[in-house]
Amino acid sequence: MSDIILDSKSFQSAVSKISREISDNNKNIREVAIIGIQNKGVFLAKRILAEIAKLAGIGRSLIPFGTLDITLYRDDLDDLGSKIPVIKDTVIPFDTSRKNIILIDDVLYTGRTVRAALDVLMDFGRPKSIQLAVLIDRGFRELPIEAKYIGIRYQSEELIKVECKETDGVDRVTFIK
Repeated sequence: MSDIILDSKSFQSAVSKISREISDNNKNIREVAIIGIQNKGVFLAKRILAEIAKLAGIGRSLIPFGTLDITLYRDDLDDLGSKIPVIKDTVIPFDTSRKNIILIDDVLYTGRTVRAALDVLMDFGRPKSIQLAVLIDRGFRELPIEAKYIGIRYQSEELIKVECKETDGVDRVTFIK
Protein backbone atom coordinates (compact mmCIF):
# COMPACT_ATOMS: atom_id res chain seq x y z
CA MET A 1 0.00 0.00 0.00
CA SER A 2 1.28 3.48 -0.77
CA ASP A 3 0.13 7.02 -0.08
CA ILE A 4 0.72 9.83 -2.52
CA ILE A 5 2.87 12.60 -1.06
CA LEU A 6 3.16 14.60 -4.29
CA ASP A 7 0.94 14.14 -7.30
CA SER A 8 2.00 15.43 -10.72
CA LYS A 9 0.72 18.97 -10.11
CA SER A 10 2.26 19.36 -6.65
CA PHE A 11 5.49 17.75 -7.92
CA GLN A 12 5.76 20.46 -10.59
CA SER A 13 4.85 23.14 -8.04
CA ALA A 14 7.71 21.97 -5.82
CA VAL A 15 10.15 22.10 -8.76
CA SER A 16 8.95 25.61 -9.63
CA LYS A 17 9.30 26.73 -6.00
CA ILE A 18 12.90 25.51 -5.90
CA SER A 19 13.65 27.20 -9.24
CA ARG A 20 12.26 30.55 -8.11
CA GLU A 21 14.19 30.43 -4.84
CA ILE A 22 17.44 29.60 -6.62
CA SER A 23 16.84 32.42 -9.08
CA ASP A 24 15.98 34.89 -6.30
CA ASN A 25 19.11 34.00 -4.30
CA ASN A 26 21.53 34.03 -7.23
CA LYS A 27 21.13 37.37 -8.97
CA ASN A 28 24.24 36.90 -11.13
CA ILE A 29 23.06 33.81 -12.99
CA ARG A 30 26.33 33.70 -14.96
CA GLU A 31 28.09 32.59 -11.78
CA VAL A 32 25.70 29.64 -11.35
CA ALA A 33 26.19 26.06 -12.52
CA ILE A 34 23.69 23.24 -12.07
CA ILE A 35 24.77 19.69 -11.21
CA GLY A 36 22.34 16.81 -10.79
CA ILE A 37 23.17 13.76 -8.71
CA GLN A 38 22.52 10.51 -10.59
CA ASN A 39 19.84 9.27 -11.05
CA LYS A 40 16.66 11.23 -10.35
CA GLY A 41 18.58 14.35 -9.36
CA VAL A 42 19.70 14.69 -12.98
CA PHE A 43 16.12 14.82 -14.27
CA LEU A 44 15.14 17.35 -11.61
CA ALA A 45 18.25 19.40 -12.37
CA LYS A 46 17.35 19.60 -16.06
CA ARG A 47 13.88 20.87 -15.21
CA ILE A 48 15.22 23.38 -12.70
CA LEU A 49 17.82 24.55 -15.22
CA ALA A 50 15.07 25.18 -17.80
CA GLU A 51 12.97 27.15 -15.31
CA ILE A 52 15.91 29.22 -14.06
CA ALA A 53 16.95 30.05 -17.62
CA LYS A 54 13.38 31.10 -18.42
CA LEU A 55 13.19 33.27 -15.28
CA ALA A 56 16.51 34.89 -16.21
CA GLY A 57 15.47 35.35 -19.83
CA ILE A 58 18.49 33.48 -21.18
CA GLY A 59 19.09 30.26 -23.08
CA ARG A 60 19.67 27.06 -21.12
CA SER A 61 23.06 26.59 -22.73
CA LEU A 62 24.33 29.72 -20.96
CA ILE A 63 24.06 28.00 -17.57
CA PRO A 64 26.68 25.27 -17.16
CA PHE A 65 25.16 21.85 -16.47
CA GLY A 66 26.68 18.64 -15.20
CA THR A 67 25.86 15.22 -13.82
CA LEU A 68 27.51 13.52 -10.90
CA ASP A 69 27.68 9.88 -9.83
CA ILE A 70 28.60 9.13 -6.22
CA THR A 71 28.90 5.35 -6.47
CA LEU A 72 32.65 5.08 -5.94
CA TYR A 73 32.51 7.64 -3.12
CA ARG A 74 29.83 5.88 -1.08
CA ASP A 75 30.72 4.98 2.48
CA ASP A 76 28.70 1.76 2.37
CA LEU A 77 30.32 -0.08 -0.55
CA ASP A 78 31.48 -2.83 1.82
CA ASP A 79 27.87 -3.37 2.89
CA LEU A 80 26.81 -4.23 -0.66
CA GLY A 81 28.39 -7.67 -0.41
CA SER A 82 28.52 -9.41 -3.76
CA LYS A 83 26.25 -6.86 -5.46
CA ILE A 84 28.19 -4.99 -8.10
CA PRO A 85 27.26 -1.31 -8.04
CA VAL A 86 26.13 0.32 -11.27
CA ILE A 87 28.35 3.26 -12.08
CA LYS A 88 26.76 6.07 -14.06
CA ASP A 89 28.33 9.04 -15.77
CA THR A 90 29.89 11.98 -14.04
CA VAL A 91 30.08 14.75 -16.61
CA ILE A 92 31.16 18.19 -15.47
CA PRO A 93 32.29 19.90 -18.68
CA PHE A 94 33.15 23.25 -17.11
CA ASP A 95 35.50 24.77 -14.58
CA THR A 96 33.80 24.67 -11.18
CA SER A 97 36.09 27.36 -9.77
CA ARG A 98 34.38 30.65 -9.02
CA LYS A 99 30.97 29.08 -9.67
CA ASN A 100 28.01 28.89 -7.33
CA ILE A 101 27.19 25.22 -7.76
CA ILE A 102 23.57 24.24 -7.31
CA LEU A 103 23.73 20.55 -6.39
CA ILE A 104 20.38 18.85 -6.97
CA ASP A 105 19.01 15.54 -5.71
CA ASP A 106 15.56 14.06 -5.30
CA VAL A 107 15.62 13.11 -1.60
CA LEU A 108 17.70 14.22 1.38
CA TYR A 109 17.61 11.73 4.22
CA THR A 110 20.77 10.71 6.10
CA GLY A 111 23.05 13.13 4.24
CA ARG A 112 25.43 10.40 3.09
CA THR A 113 24.70 10.84 -0.62
CA VAL A 114 25.38 14.56 -0.35
CA ARG A 115 28.59 13.92 1.59
CA ALA A 116 29.78 11.65 -1.21
CA ALA A 117 28.71 14.21 -3.83
CA LEU A 118 30.74 16.91 -2.07
CA ASP A 119 33.79 14.64 -2.19
CA VAL A 120 33.32 14.13 -5.94
CA LEU A 121 32.87 17.87 -6.51
CA MET A 122 36.06 18.72 -4.64
CA ASP A 123 37.96 16.48 -7.07
CA PHE A 124 36.90 18.91 -9.81
CA GLY A 125 38.11 22.05 -8.06
CA ARG A 126 36.98 24.53 -5.46
CA PRO A 127 33.66 26.20 -6.24
CA LYS A 128 32.77 29.64 -4.92
CA SER A 129 29.85 27.99 -3.10
CA ILE A 130 27.74 24.84 -3.14
CA GLN A 131 24.01 25.17 -2.56
CA LEU A 132 21.93 22.03 -2.11
CA ALA A 133 18.44 21.71 -3.60
CA VAL A 134 16.19 18.70 -2.97
CA LEU A 135 12.65 17.80 -3.91
CA ILE A 136 11.99 16.06 -0.57
CA ASP A 137 13.69 16.59 2.78
CA ARG A 138 12.91 13.55 4.93
CA GLY A 139 14.76 14.68 8.04
CA PHE A 140 16.55 12.12 10.24
CA ARG A 141 20.04 13.26 9.25
CA GLU A 142 23.12 11.27 10.27
CA LEU A 143 25.47 14.02 9.08
CA PRO A 144 25.32 17.80 9.55
CA ILE A 145 24.04 18.52 6.05
CA GLU A 146 21.08 20.75 5.20
CA ALA A 147 19.47 21.78 1.93
CA LYS A 148 19.12 25.45 1.08
CA TYR A 149 16.24 24.80 -1.34
CA ILE A 150 13.53 22.29 -0.46
CA GLY A 151 10.44 21.35 -2.45
CA ILE A 152 8.69 19.87 0.58
CA ARG A 153 9.61 18.54 4.00
CA TYR A 154 8.21 15.11 4.75
CA GLN A 155 9.68 13.61 7.89
CA SER A 156 9.57 9.86 7.67
CA GLU A 157 11.87 6.94 8.19
CA GLU A 158 9.73 4.87 5.83
CA LEU A 159 10.61 4.30 2.20
CA ILE A 160 9.78 7.11 -0.21
CA LYS A 161 9.59 6.45 -3.92
CA VAL A 162 10.20 9.29 -6.37
CA GLU A 163 8.91 8.77 -9.88
CA CYS A 164 9.79 11.09 -12.77
CA LYS A 165 8.15 11.34 -16.18
CA GLU A 166 11.50 10.78 -17.84
CA THR A 167 11.97 7.29 -16.38
CA ASP A 168 8.63 6.27 -14.91
CA GLY A 169 6.10 7.99 -17.15
CA VAL A 170 4.64 9.99 -14.27
CA ASP A 171 5.72 12.64 -11.77
CA ARG A 172 4.81 11.39 -8.32
CA VAL A 173 6.22 10.82 -4.86
CA THR A 174 4.75 8.08 -2.73
CA PHE A 175 5.20 6.95 0.83
CA ILE A 176 5.37 3.16 0.87
CA LYS A 177 4.03 1.50 4.00
